[in-house]
Amino acid sequence: MKIYTYKNCGTCKKATKWLDAHGIAYEELPIRETPPTPAELEQMLSYQAGDLRKLFNTAGGDYRELNMKEKLPTMSQSEAIELLAGRGNLVKRPFVLGDGFGLLGFKEGLWAETFA
Repeated sequence: MKIYTYKNCGTCKKATKWLDAHGIAYEELPIRETPPTPAELEQMLSYQAGDLRKLFNTAGGDYRELNMKEKLPTMSQSEAIELLAGRGNLVKRPFVLGDGFGLLGFKEGLWAETFA
């Protein structure tokens, strides 16, 4: 299982701490330096019922700086995936891909259910 995190992200720290506490093995990757690949983003999109907006870190500075609130509705899926793959700060984190599942953000109840 891969988890993409940002070192200064409190939510990412909570997520990895939770995984450690539950003895769940993972490979941690720095999301800014090595963003998810287009294939991984496409895979996550399938787990999010095709909702592109869920892949974006809508609270982040990059999202505001690029005026994504206005641009995203008119972007094609491939344009959005390409943008996310090139700018890790735009990706919702933590970004977790495992065998048959994908999680965005950290909601303890959902994580407990997923890893039960």
